[in-house]
Amino acid sequence: MFERVFESQIFPFYCERNIMSRPVDLGSLKEGSYVMIDGEPCRIVEYDKSKPGKHGAAKARIVGIGVFDSVKRSLVSPVSTNVEVPLIEKKSGQIVSSSPQSVQLMDLETFETIDIPMPADEEIRSKIASGAEVEYWQVLGRTKIVRVKGEA
Repeated sequence: MFERVFESQIFPFYCERNIMSRPVDLGSLKEGSYVMIDGEPCRIVEYDKSKPGKHGAAKARIVGIGVFDSVKRSLVSPVSTNVEVPLIEKKSGQIVSSSPQSVQLMDLETFETIDIPMPADEEIRSKIASGAEVEYWQVLGRTKIVRVKGEA
């Protein structure tokens, strides 16, 4: 009589192994946290809240910088609005090889290899060498090297 419906059929974006983001109230965010603006994960650098007025609810103005492209984006919305917060997996890896366009990285937990584009940041790019240990982030199916470990 009752059909069994799997959670993955109802909420495909929030299933066990496929979680990429979660909904959060806009009013609960603060500077330094991450939010999706225009489909791009961004780090919040400015957060302003206005008081509720005679004709409406309180509004929040957020300015964020893209994690992957470093582009400044803004969002203005009521405080009670739900926004998507990207889930960031922070992992460690070792560089197997590098070319001018890409880096081949081995995860230190699963030992799988990943090919990712060479970082745009010149400071990180100069420290990349075979055998170096790095911290990398996986966000929404994309990967970025954040820092080279072991450097003072």
